[in-house]
Amino acid sequence: MLRVDNVRSAYGRIEVLHGISLEIGSGEIVTLVGANGAGKSTLLRVISGVQPMTGGSIRLEGKSLHAVPSHRRVALGVAQVPEGRQLFAPLSVADNLKLGAWSRAAAEVHSGMERVYTLFPMLAEMRNTIAGALSGGQQQMLAIGRALMAAPRLLLLDEPSLGLAPRLVDQILETIRQFKREGLTMLLVEQNAHAALAIADRAYVLENGVIAMSGTAAAIRGDDRIREVYLGV
Repeated sequence: MLRVDNVRSAYGRIEVLHGISLEIGSGEIVTLVGANGAGKSTLLRVISGVQPMTGGSIRLEGKSLHAVPSHRRVALGVAQVPEGRQLFAPLSVADNLKLGAWSRAAAEVHSGMERVYTLFPMLAEMRNTIAGALSGGQQQMLAIGRALMAAPRLLLLDEPSLGLAPRLVDQILETIRQFKREGLTMLLVEQNAHAALAIADRAYVLENGVIAMSGTAAAIRGDDRIREVYLGV
């Protein structure tokens, strides 16, 4: 589904990604594990096209994304749930969802919204509430729902459980499991490395903008160094 080869990216003169290479197969969940500042969010932003890369290549189903702007990547099937949600706070739940479907035909918007409301019944009850008035958990549901409205084939999830109560974290993770059962391909950045490795197929460990380790999620989770540094056990 996705192949990232030797990707580099910088903020001004400071290079953050120093030649990242990874791949994601169709239907897989791949997770990125690493400390804060390792470059995980930057890599997701590069893949979605909102952060420029200074070297390397990204291919989606064999097609280069090099000259494809971010809005066209959404139309090609790449959608991101950004860290911090980044909702349109003054707009209603329903309007936020409709904006997520800008690349789809008008006839598909209604069915997309019904799918989101079925997935998150609380959003259906609050469809006319402005997004800024929602709780953190409700906002995260809306951010995920907005991404789903684009009918993605590759979903980029950046810290979906950040700042949520344990009960809501479990709900978000179960939602990700459901997406996997439906065959959706996902690249997951999650502060709860233990939970991420429990649901992922494979993992890459980022350290200071480079891939330090990769393998099956089970192998990474069982590695003594990873357990000590990232899992706290």
